[in-house]
Amino acid sequence: MSPTSRFLALGVVWLLLAAIASAVPWLMTGWLWLGGVMGAVAVVDGFLSLVRKPLDVQRRLPGRFALGEAGEVGLVIRNPGAAAAEVEIFDGIPQGAAAPALPWKGVVAAGRETKVFHPVTLTERGEAVFSPVHVRRFSPLGLWTRRTLHLGHEVVKVYPNYEPVIRFALLAMQHRESPMGIVRRPRAGSSRDFHQLRDYRDGDPLAQIDWKATSRRQVLISRDYQEQRNQSIVFLVDTGRRMRALDGGLPQFDHILNAILLVAHVALKQGDQVAVKSFGGADRWLPPIKGAHAMPVLLNHLYDYQTTAAPSDFSGAVEQVMVRQRRRSLVILLTNLRGEDGKELVPALQVLNTRHLVLLASMRERAVEDSILGPVGSFSSALRFLAADRYVHERREALAVLERLGVLTLDSTAQDFAIALANCYFDIKAAGRI
Repeated sequence: MSPTSRFLALGVVWLLLAAIASAVPWLMTGWLWLGGVMGAVAVVDGFLSLVRKPLDVQRRLPGRFALGEAGEVGLVIRNPGAAAAEVEIFDGIPQGAAAPALPWKGVVAAGRETKVFHPVTLTERGEAVFSPVHVRRFSPLGLWTRRTLHLGHEVVKVYPNYEPVIRFALLAMQHRESPMGIVRRPRAGSSRDFHQLRDYRDGDPLAQIDWKATSRRQVLISRDYQEQRNQSIVFLVDTGRRMRALDGGLPQFDHILNAILLVAHVALKQGDQVAVKSFGGADRWLPPIKGAHAMPVLLNHLYDYQTTAAPSDFSGAVEQVMVRQRRRSLVILLTNLRGEDGKELVPALQVLNTRHLVLLASMRERAVEDSILGPVGSFSSALRFLAADRYVHERREALAVLERLGVLTLDSTAQDFAIALANCYFDIKAAGRI
């Protein structure tokens, strides 16, 4: 047990009275009696605190956490005793997590229970550990506190932030993808399979009219098409050290994972299958999956991906994709392109492009753009501007070389990356490139 501020305040008052008692001798006896009474009260208060029935604490964690999104954690505190319990509670949140509502302080009535809900924001993907709950219970007179630990360690999974995927799904149900910036460009042609016949609508092209069905029914009938299905998308994910750069408070790698979830959701909805291959220190492979069950499988595969200090081996990654994915697919290489990558990356993607359609999706740093757009007012800022300008120029040259060789490219900042990648996927599907 530990003394409270109330106990210490009474002790200070008693010591101040000692100065008065020392000046007036006949008060000394009363001062000693007062000290004895205060000591006895403190002992009794502490004893009552020890013999009270312990509290019962239960914790209810959400089934999953999303990176950077607050998840609600519930605590249930039961007081089986005959007297109310004044408590202060701090949940054992994982290291680095944010819980602005803690510690919680309140009173639990005798024989009742109190439910406490508090938001917790986790800042690292993977498995997070909630440690025991710390309870600080005050004695009946508030002179002592007793600290106890309740529950054990509990492990939860922290997934990438899939909120954009959910938002897209809700918008798509209402045919409102465009508010997110995702634009579907319908084109009739070889990229689409026949779906059904329907009544003619204003704006339908003449080439879409089925003249045989029109002549039979004596009304204009149009052919309806749908995107080709059962095509393969392979995400080739760079987990090397270059993906550790922070952008908007999150590592670039987490922005990459968010984009994968959004495009995978779109592709699975289109009837395509999705595979994931990592390289750059982590060699993991998720074979092609499709169907309604695929998103949970993908989430459980991606949630504990972590970057490493290893370099990005593009040639080795391409070699493994060529071995594991024989069927022609759209291979999306997700990385942060450097100018010096050209010597290794260009021949590797040339080989990959012989069998697959390749899209190099590169995420550029916002900090580099800020260095170019910012004012140049000193020698150091001038050097920073020149270095950033050269860095961007080398990236553009590397992308131009790849485009001339038939490799599709995307170069976007982290904030726009997911939407830009989804638009690229729709354009490729509409053009029948896969």
